[in-house]
Amino acid sequence: APAPTTAPTAEATTEPSAEAGADCDGVAVIVDFGTLDDEGASGCVDASSAIAATAALDQAGVTTEGSVEWGDAIVCRVNDRPGADETVDVAGEASFVESCQSMPPAYAYWALWVKPSAGAEWEYAQEGLGTLQLEPGQSVGLVYTTGTETPTPAG
Repeated sequence: APAPTTAPTAEATTEPSAEAGADCDGVAVIVDFGTLDDEGASGCVDASSAIAATAALDQAGVTTEGSVEWGDAIVCRVNDRPGADETVDVAGEASFVESCQSMPPAYAYWALWVKPSAGAEWEYAQEGLGTLQLEPGQSVGLVYTTGTETPTPAG
């Protein structure tokens, strides 16, 4: 996967509130569909102790799907996007339909981010969604990334 950057690309959209997570005593959840042209989501999940990232997303109404080969160590789809019959077009790259059989292409994938506290910078997750645990005051973000840069979530 390309190295993460902190500057959004022109292709990325930041529909979720820029203040998402700022006033969240639990765990903030942010989803940015980027070029998939879908409305982003943000919310605060009640948590008084550590919570699995998958549980936080579930409580926020966000569904995810891993891959056949890697399970929930990677994120293949969020709220059924990209769809199993949806052609993904990325400038300068071959169009494809995401099958969720293995790793997605390095130029079109769901990036998983963690913000250790409300005032901290976003960090690229160092583990997969299936094992990620979040503490109250932290944020989790999913951004559909295309091209050569990985934008951080808004918020």
